[in-house]
Amino acid sequence: MSMTPPPGWYRDPSYPLVERWWDGTAWTDHRRQPEVPTQPPAPPSPSGNGGSGRAKAVALTAAGVVLVASIATGAVLLGKDDGKGEAATKTTPTAPAPATGTGSPSPSASASASPSEDPSKVVDELNGITLPLLDGWVRPKYVAEDDMVMTTPGTYDCPGDPGLCRHGRVLSRTVTANDEKSPKILAEQDIEDAADASYDRDLVDSRPYRGITSHQVVKSGQVAVAGRAGYFVRWRVRTGVGPGGYVESLAFPSSVGSESLVIVRFAFDAGPDGPPLADMDRITKGIRPVGDSGTGGGVGSSIGPST
Repeated sequence: MSMTPPPGWYRDPSYPLVERWWDGTAWTDHRRQPEVPTQPPAPPSPSGNGGSGRAKAVALTAAGVVLVASIATGAVLLGKDDGKGEAATKTTPTAPAPATGTGSPSPSASASASPSEDPSKVVDELNGITLPLLDGWVRPKYVAEDDMVMTTPGTYDCPGDPGLCRHGRVLSRTVTANDEKSPKILAEQDIEDAADASYDRDLVDSRPYRGITSHQVVKSGQVAVAGRAGYFVRWRVRTGVGPGGYVESLAFPSSVGSESLVIVRFAFDAGPDGPPLADMDRITKGIRPVGDSGTGGGVGSSIGPST
């Protein structure tokens, strides 16, 4: 009888020469180079109904380099994204906890939608809002950020450090570590962190785009969000490799609880593969308070009270 292994770094089933984070239930998108010269534990083996078959550990020796390269070639074919935001492989680690040190916070996978959820929107209960799920966007799966609310489907190989990247990401979070009450000031303070988190260093300190080389403010201003007075700042960032992208920090007061400020961050890759930039405005306009589908927003909409 097999047991689900604990969270940790294991050899990546889609690229065995690097390690990938297993959160205890599913693979995340985070990879790293092995921290020790020995080969990571045995590659995950496909889970089947019969539960038979357990991968044997393969020692990294000079004579085994050709074998490892062959395994990597086959694993890449199995591990390619299916275009729906999920990895095609359904493998799980079979070895005990990895011997290499973690040293990084344990990422966790976002929960998928329940059958009763409205397929046209994403509900953020904590902040008391719903966000429209536009065409070309899906609920997040196998992502490390707990506050991610939607992504573009599918992944691609990051142009910098090894890993999987997505063309568009949207997340929302409650501001708890800042006493600032002005949406304008908060958005202006947050945009640099938003850009760094999206295009400089990720949660495991990798640089999927080799860092940000420059940025420029392309748009900013007051905006109504769910009937409340908000403010946004949008940057165009250029990166060491890849097309760069657009990042926006949108701040507004929540309509529930203590009415703390909420930050919604947008990160869209530039170029033809990125989502339409207008989706930032469409998503902002479609944000609603939970249970109040009639209160909208957007530039030029009526603005309610601010905190």
